[in-house]
Amino acid sequence: MADRSELESTPSETLTPVVAAWDLPPDPYWENLEARRQRKSLAIAILLFVLTLISTLAVGAQFASSYASGQTADMDQLFSNYAAMLAHPQLLLAGVPFAFTLIGILLAHELGHFFACRYYGISASYPYFIPAPTLIGTLGAFIRIRSPIYNRKALFDVGLAGPVIGFLFAVPALAIAIFYSKVVPFSEVNAATVFGHPLAMRLLVAALRPGVRPGDLLLHPVGRAAWVGLFATALNLLPAGQLDGGHILYSVAGKFHKKITICVALLLIPLGLIFWSGWIMWSVLLLVIGFRHPPLLNRWEKVDRARLVWAAVAVLMFILCFMPMPVMIRGN
Repeated sequence: MADRSELESTPSETLTPVVAAWDLPPDPYWENLEARRQRKSLAIAILLFVLTLISTLAVGAQFASSYASGQTADMDQLFSNYAAMLAHPQLLLAGVPFAFTLIGILLAHELGHFFACRYYGISASYPYFIPAPTLIGTLGAFIRIRSPIYNRKALFDVGLAGPVIGFLFAVPALAIAIFYSKVVPFSEVNAATVFGHPLAMRLLVAALRPGVRPGDLLLHPVGRAAWVGLFATALNLLPAGQLDGGHILYSVAGKFHKKITICVALLLIPLGLIFWSGWIMWSVLLLVIGFRHPPLLNRWEKVDRARLVWAAVAVLMFILCFMPMPVMIRGN
């Protein structure tokens, strides 16, 4: 028989049973609040998705028209044709290959983040697309993370999931488009808009169209959408701020996050002066609002060796997708 002396001398408050959070009855107020938030998030996401679909269809129709005539897309002509395409919606059908490919890649990227958040119980919005009358018809997409992230492992997986899934969608689309694209020698010599050639594209052209220079390949609209997907992957994998690459950096080497972010921002300035002025805008954004990172609830737990390998994979993806000069627009 057990000795009861310890039990009798124990203060009564220490014997009070602990109730776990999941044993408590649900709170209708907070459940209704979260449900309303999700409905509002879904409504906004659908509206932005429809607007982005229209803007990318308009751009895709212009890419399709230029491709059919054996020419590269003209940015000035693209903007002048917006009104005509919106006045005659049937013209937008020609933009389906570009628009559906681009939206599919961007959606895959954001859903990678979204489901990684769901896996770790992190509250996140639905993917929001950003419609804009730009050369590609959008400024990309994003999700809002509403709750703190617990540890480095969760932050790493959330940051990495988007670029990996987007990359896995973009590369096959680019490969198929390269195989069926037209060879137009010196097509970029007199073109008003010249697109850069990421290393991934150069390798695919060498493998699928041996003997053809990337500059002589008039890329099919599906390939141009995949090109956008690779460029978006490179931007997101910049190891800085609260970009996906910044999340990965903070997970692996949090104490160097701020210093590396500032270094990356400063390195973008000469790239902007020499190659593409857009890098200066990214530099300013990182220096003004992007060099800080929200703290983790548990910042002491380190990532495991497998995730360090995946960090190296992220670096490799960045190298394959990065272009010093993504776009060059020549004056008249």
